Amino acid sequence: MIDVIVAGCGPTGLMLASELRLQGVHALVLEKDTEPTKVVRALGMHARTIEVLDQRGLLERFLAVGQQHPVGSFFAGIAKPTPERLDTAHPYVLSIPQPTTDRLLTEHALEVGVEIRRGCELVGLSQDDDGVTVELADGTQLRSRYLVGCDGGRSTVRKLLGIDFPGEPSKAETLLGEMEVAVPPEELMAVVAEIRKTQLRFGAMPLGNGVYRVVVPAEGVTEDRAVPPTFEEVKQQLRATAGTDFGVHSPRWLSRFGDATRLAEQYRSGRVLLAGDAAHVHPPAGGQGLNLGVQDAFNLGWKLAAEVNGWAPEGLLDSYHTERRPVAAVVLDNTRAQMELMSTEPGPQAVRRLVSQLMDFEEVRRYLIEQIIAVGIRYDFGEGPELLGRRLRDVELKQGRLYELMRGGRGLLLDQTGRLSVAGWADRVDHVVDVSEELDVPAVLLRPDGHVAWIGEHQQDLLGRLSRWFGAAAG
Repeated sequence: MIDVIVAGCGPTGLMLASELRLQGVHALVLEKDTEPTKVVRALGMHARTIEVLDQRGLLERFLAVGQQHPVGSFFAGIAKPTPERLDTAHPYVLSIPQPTTDRLLTEHALEVGVEIRRGCELVGLSQDDDGVTVELADGTQLRSRYLVGCDGGRSTVRKLLGIDFPGEPSKAETLLGEMEVAVPPEELMAVVAEIRKTQLRFGAMPLGNGVYRVVVPAEGVTEDRAVPPTFEEVKQQLRATAGTDFGVHSPRWLSRFGDATRLAEQYRSGRVLLAGDAAHVHPPAGGQGLNLGVQDAFNLGWKLAAEVNGWAPEGLLDSYHTERRPVAAVVLDNTRAQMELMSTEPGPQAVRRLVSQLMDFEEVRRYLIEQIIAVGIRYDFGEGPELLGRRLRDVELKQGRLYELMRGGRGLLLDQTGRLSVAGWADRVDHVVDVSEELDVPAVLLRPDGHVAWIGEHQQDLLGRLSRWFGAAAG
């Protein structure tokens, strides 16, 4: 009996499996592809995902291979300065191609003991009160206590469960790929700059050695988006959009994406759960997809581990759905809005000009950018101070940094009074007595995902919150 099978070896699945292993849970990742993909579906990481990496001690290896860029232009490509005083120690976008992210997360997963099996396609599942039986394409059957589908927008797990995936189908499609370009860089960039004045779904990003990442609107919407475009199709669309194909040649890979928005009706069915694109798909505007999936995994990992390890309080696992589904709904809304603002039609262009004017106001700009970078999320933990339910940014302490104390994936009581105790929960919650000039509350109880579960100074109040999030006291 395996503790948890994770279907899908992308960033969501790898992050989830690593979080489970951090809690001593046996996690097996199944991936139908025999080799990692070379397709660059995501290009970067926003602040909250960067914080997640920092909380697990992974950030330095990502910073070493990425480039930092301002976040000001990430809402519908409207060029504005980065808002001041963003609530994060990482007010930048980390540019890093997804294959590199996949490689680094795979290395981390293997380091913590995750088992990864490639060339294993899940084709069937059934569940009972004790676990889930998974059937693979070669006829092999595996048994696990839980199964999580992290297998993308066309999720087999979601389809086998029969979970509804309502939303809007693609109305526009975009082609992308990496290829060499024959014309001089200055000529290419001049044409790109002119076209992007009205067509923001067109672009060419230099990758070095004459290779560019080319993005161009497709002629229409294909019936099967899983089929990559032909190189001739890309060249035709370049000529249709730019009047030239720039002499493109030697493609490394080609792909397509649409602007569909769909959200799973439920994130859990019995012992099977969904995360990442298996639970939600949306346009790529703002570069939020990979980030949303990794943050799903960060929310789910410790809760599912608590269930497997036997200390989860009632309702903890279900809180994954109630917390994360509304977050995805907001992302679907803001990406669809951004796609409208990038339309070449006169009406959306007029709205774009108005939004651009509104974004000259600092508070408007901060509100929109904090949605994109996901530092404005507040889960509903009931009545309380504004900080309750939000993740706590990294703060400096007298003895170091907050995020350095969270590497083990446990709960954390940051106690500035020195009068509190986590006796009875010490196997699940660390107690740190330290002070920070950046924190103006007596003490905070943090969940393993960094969200503030309690603020106060009275031991009796703390006991109730410890039970709510970390189960019954030991002994």
